[in-house]
Amino acid sequence: MNALVQPWRFHLLGYPAGFAWPPGLLLAVLALLLGLWAAWAALRRKGEVLRVVSERLAPRLAPGLSTARPVIRAALSSTGLLLLGFGLAQPQCGSHTEVTKRQGIDLVVALDVSNSMLADDVQPNRLERAKLELLTLLDELKGDRVGIVLFAGDAFVQCPLTSDYVAARLFLREARPEQMHQGGTNLAAALETSRRVLDGADRGAQDKVVVLLSDGEDLGEGLGDLPNSLREANVRLFAVGIGSEQGTPLPLLDKSGRRVGFRKAPDGSTVVSRLDRAGLTRLAEQTGGEFFYEPRGVAMKAVVDRIDRLQKSELESRVTVRYDERFQHCAGPGALLLLLSALVAPSRRRTQA
Repeated sequence: MNALVQPWRFHLLGYPAGFAWPPGLLLAVLALLLGLWAAWAALRRKGEVLRVVSERLAPRLAPGLSTARPVIRAALSSTGLLLLGFGLAQPQCGSHTEVTKRQGIDLVVALDVSNSMLADDVQPNRLERAKLELLTLLDELKGDRVGIVLFAGDAFVQCPLTSDYVAARLFLREARPEQMHQGGTNLAAALETSRRVLDGADRGAQDKVVVLLSDGEDLGEGLGDLPNSLREANVRLFAVGIGSEQGTPLPLLDKSGRRVGFRKAPDGSTVVSRLDRAGLTRLAEQTGGEFFYEPRGVAMKAVVDRIDRLQKSELESRVTVRYDERFQHCAGPGALLLLLSALVAPSRRRTQA
């Protein structure tokens, strides 16, 4: 709520002051108008009675008629609402500086956007399922920096390391096979690019993670000694398998994204894509990481739990100015005045002899 409203800042007797949520002052203005209206209504009611009844007979013909009680009750309730309005506006007076530190890990997401990720053996298709997994990851991260690397036959950085998860979501939505210059699935290029992103991080974290989302069909060059070099650099690979081990024919799509057939191999056979679970598991374990697979659920929740157990490092520290909150000095007395107003009877009660 506060992010949509700019605070109102000013100086009071030389001290920095203001209201963190100025719209709350509207309640204070409304309370003031309500109090004035209630006082005017009480005076008007007594005047109307005295126009038809003499003041000498008023106590007998209009017993309990009182102006003071309604005015006092209105004053108490309106003042209470006035103070609550000020409290809702979050008054602040005085300030102090704090050193805030953000701790977390550096994490790069390597997302497979090759044509095999368009297979629909998981719904709606492998690529969209991978994006849903990544949205779950971004929802659960707390202070970590995340980057996005897209890969197929080659790889490139879609989003550098950032703690702005809103920006990361925007980059993620744009991920699609058409962005890639080369077809195929080159895991080596994906991991090498991810490592460069982590190596170039400012004040890099001690524990680093690459989250790989792929069906594992590696059609590029061999990985060679890359998994061992990742482990030596303290980079763990958490591989999330996307797809089914039974496999499915690769769809052939037109420009509008509708399936018009299936991809064919040079010999005329239909191309079938399968999840390489064994290959991804072996690759992850070589780096000290793990393989995750949930064919009917969300695997990323287990990945987040595993990330939370890693050692957090200080990624950023900054000096921030904190304004001293004073809402309690308004909210407490305001609630008390509202309670007192409820105890004041609107008119005198005559006791029958």
